[in-house]
Amino acid sequence: MKKVDIYKSPFTAMLWSFALPGFGQLYNRDYLLGLLLITWEVVLNLYSNLNIALMYSFHGDFAKAHEIINYEWGLFYPSVFAFSMWQAYNKAKVIRHSREHDTELKKVYFTGLFFGLTAGMNIGLTTHIHLHINMLKFLNAPVFSGVFLGMIGAGLGHLIEMYFAKQRNSSKNTV
Repeated sequence: MKKVDIYKSPFTAMLWSFALPGFGQLYNRDYLLGLLLITWEVVLNLYSNLNIALMYSFHGDFAKAHEIINYEWGLFYPSVFAFSMWQAYNKAKVIRHSREHDTELKKVYFTGLFFGLTAGMNIGLTTHIHLHINMLKFLNAPVFSGVFLGMIGAGLGHLIEMYFAKQRNSSKNTV
């Protein structure tokens, strides 16, 4: 693999994909995948009515948010969102590693975190948490509960990934 002269920050790539799936790929100069992810994100937003549901959620009209969202299309969004961030981060790691070293990077990072994010967001989107506690009423909105459970899933996924990485490293050291 040839050396790439341009430094790419993995966290910058991930944050660009957080802003809009596909932007991190454009940052990494992965134009075809970036445009595909942007197109897919726009299609999912249009068919799932996600932005309209988000608007109703911010206005506190959670019943209207549930009514307007198309869950069949909305369930695709978390996987596109998480994959875009995961791929952009890992691609930037490969670019940075190939710039600094003459070897290829074979490890991927944050797989558990982004898998947990996807699972948590899907669970939160489909499982409506009806709480009557004023501080937690935002969980009645499908988008907010998806984001909230997505963050919990991301944390759990990352902890599980770290646990298994530690177990793998300790078994290598004992052999």
